[in-house]
Amino acid sequence: MTKKLTLLLLLVGCLQFGHLLAQQDPMFTKYMFNSQVFNPAYAASKDFLSVNILYREQWLGLSQSAGGNSFKYSPTTQTMTLQSPIGKRVSVGATLINDRIGARSSTTANAVYAYHFPFAKGELSIGLQMGLINWRADWSRLNFKDPQFQDPIYAETNPTRIVPNVGVGLYYYAPKFYAGFSIPHVIENDLRDFIEDIDNNNSRNGDKFYRHYYFMTGAAIELSGKSLIFKPSLLIKNVGFLSDFAANQQTLSQVGAPTEFDIDFSLFFNEVFWIGISYRSAFEVAAFGGESSTDSADIWFSFFLNNGMRIGAAYDFTLTKLSNSSNGTFELMLGYDLDYKVRKVHTPRYF
Repeated sequence: MTKKLTLLLLLVGCLQFGHLLAQQDPMFTKYMFNSQVFNPAYAASKDFLSVNILYREQWLGLSQSAGGNSFKYSPTTQTMTLQSPIGKRVSVGATLINDRIGARSSTTANAVYAYHFPFAKGELSIGLQMGLINWRADWSRLNFKDPQFQDPIYAETNPTRIVPNVGVGLYYYAPKFYAGFSIPHVIENDLRDFIEDIDNNNSRNGDKFYRHYYFMTGAAIELSGKSLIFKPSLLIKNVGFLSDFAANQQTLSQVGAPTEFDIDFSLFFNEVFWIGISYRSAFEVAAFGGESSTDSADIWFSFFLNNGMRIGAAYDFTLTKLSNSSNGTFELMLGYDLDYKVRKVHTPRYF
């Protein structure tokens, strides 16, 4: 067990700073309630002030002792989003993301601007976000086979860097349908200023933030009027599409992350109680062995209270070998909608 945990710690510690290439943005089961995290255009989707807080802890039970102290190294993420209209066509907002996995962590803060206008039978929103990412690492948490100083990547025990972030997105929404596309990190910030002594002739683009692409869509189908709504939804996330990579894998230039997808089916009862199930996996990547990376089966619920408050939770059943060493993943969600004006008109919001 200890060897497995040590290996996992080394893997997650290298996700953004070494040879390994993987999805860098955090994943969420209740992504439909904090879509502004990855699509700034979502900020224009509501006609009232809305605040949402989400906490996610992945792979419960994974921990390891070092120097007499026990610490968690499984992924843990907290997000907070705020959005509000400031005119007929303009909405603004803010997004805060704190993400930790293994020996590294990052905090992202973005200001969000969205402009929307009538399109087809709904509204089309164009969103822009700008902010900063504070990336940090604590390599003292890693167990090294060879002395740490021999690898220039880990020569600095506590590296940190602050880099700019720019994101864009499109979001179309109608009363019973939505679709969106976004790039939350347009700039592929390089982290290699910590390892300037490394031979620059070797391509090591695992040492940067990769550009991620998101596609989202969903619908609301009335099964029994507004008392029972069926909502299917789909989220697809890709990393490295259109990035500069070579076909020769020996150069470490090819992006090895699979294209992840989440399929969700939920039922909304009397516009008060929402319960859903979802499945997370990945498209097969032939260039990297041709195997899919099934991740989890999930269940979630939410309550919408009359005072505008909403609460919810989710639990992911791990379908990988990590299920032998962990107890799944959970999320908690708390939100508030200042929508008393909207309630007078009674226009339900399903997205």
